Amino acid sequence: MKFTYPKNEKVKHRKLIEKLFTQGKSVSKYPLRLVFMEVGNSDEPFQLSVSVSKKYFKKAVDRNRFKRLLRETYRLNQHILKENTSKSYVCMFFYQTKETLSFEEINKKTIELFEKFKSLQNPE
Repeated sequence: MKFTYPKNEKVKHRKLIEKLFTQGKSVSKYPLRLVFMEVGNSDEPFQLSVSVSKKYFKKAVDRNRFKRLLRETYRLNQHILKENTSKSYVCMFFYQTKETLSFEEINKKTIELFEKFKSLQNPE
């Protein structure tokens, strides 16, 4: 398994992001939230975008730090999402709190969130 986050896995299209917010489903594990939508014709199994609210972190340097941490936790734990899935998804990954959590805490919550998403997709 490659631990990469290449350009073709990033959501860039405004219309796709708008559609994600209007038609997408959501799963959360405080303080993280994943909004996702199944897409039919995509080469990549997952396309992801990351967001940190200006409401909680006024300074861009702080928002950028948390976006970097979220991308890194996705990169390290993407295998949880990609294993045992035949469908393609577009996702938006949010950090939703004023608290400044450490990388270890964010990584732990990310794993729990991805496991929760996986259980929704593959109910046993």
